[in-house]
Amino acid sequence: MAGDLHTHTNFSDGALDIEMLPILAKRAGLTHLAVTDHDTLLAMEYAWAHPVDSTVKMIPAAELTAFDTKRGRRVHLLCYWPERTKGLEQFCALMAKRRNEATAQSMCELEKLYPQFRREDVQPFSHRSGVVYKTHLIRVLYEYGYTDGIYKELYQQLFGSPGGQVLHDPAYESVETVLAIIREAHGVAVLAHPSVYHSMELAQELAQQGCIDGIELDHPRNTPQDRQTLAQLAQCYQLIVTGGTDFHGIHMKRPVPLGTWVTQDSQLERMTALAQKRHGCV
Repeated sequence: MAGDLHTHTNFSDGALDIEMLPILAKRAGLTHLAVTDHDTLLAMEYAWAHPVDSTVKMIPAAELTAFDTKRGRRVHLLCYWPERTKGLEQFCALMAKRRNEATAQSMCELEKLYPQFRREDVQPFSHRSGVVYKTHLIRVLYEYGYTDGIYKELYQQLFGSPGGQVLHDPAYESVETVLAIIREAHGVAVLAHPSVYHSMELAQELAQQGCIDGIELDHPRNTPQDRQTLAQLAQCYQLIVTGGTDFHGIHMKRPVPLGTWVTQDSQLERMTALAQKRHGCV
C-alpha cells in the first residue's frame, strides 16, 4: 500500500486527462492516488465521483496557492479530504479569475512578440478547467517550434521570476487565510515541497504553531539537507510525512514518472484516520 499524493492534470497545469492518472498509478503498483490540481475543485469532484478508479483509491485533494507575507514568497499548501464549503468554492473561483486576468495580459503581449501566437490557440490546453496557465502559453510556442521544451530557456526569458518579459502573476491570499479555509473545510493541511519556494523557516513556524498537519518530505525537488531537517521537524512535532512526484506529464523540467515518489503505508493510515475524525466518522 503506497500512494502518490502530489499529481496534476489538465484541470490545471498538467498535460494529461485525469482519467489517465489512475491507470498509471495502477501500473506503478500504487493503492492510493491524490490529484492535487491548483486552486480548483475539479479533481476533488472527480475523486468524490470515483472513490476507486482502476482499483486505485482516489483521495479528494487540491494544491492551494498562498503567500508568505513575512518573506514575500509564494507557498503551496496541499489540502486532502476537504468538505465542499462555501469558503473553498469562493477561494477557487477567486484564484481562477485572478489567474485568467494575469495570463490575459501575457497573451496580449505574446501576440505582439509572436505573430503566429493567438490566444484562441491556448484553448485546447485549458478547455477542461477554463483557466489559462503560463504552461499553456509556452506549450503553444513549443508546438509552433519556438522552443524545444516546456521549461527551457524561452520559458525563463518570458516567465522567469523576477523580470520575465511577459510575466504577470495573480495576487495570492496569505498563508493564514488559506490555512483557515482548509480548517473550515475539515481538510488535512500539508505544506508542499518546502525547498521549492525556500519555505523552511515557514515550515518551522507553522509546525511550532500547530497550523499544519503534515509536511511533504519525499518530493523530487526537496534538497537532501532540507529533507533531513524536515524529517527531524516531523518527528519533533508529530507531523504526518507525505510524498509525491508533483507529476505534470510532459509539463516538467525533468522526467519524474508518476509513482516514483510516494507516501508510505503508515502515513496514509494516519492521514485517513485524521480525516475520518474531522468528518465525524469515528
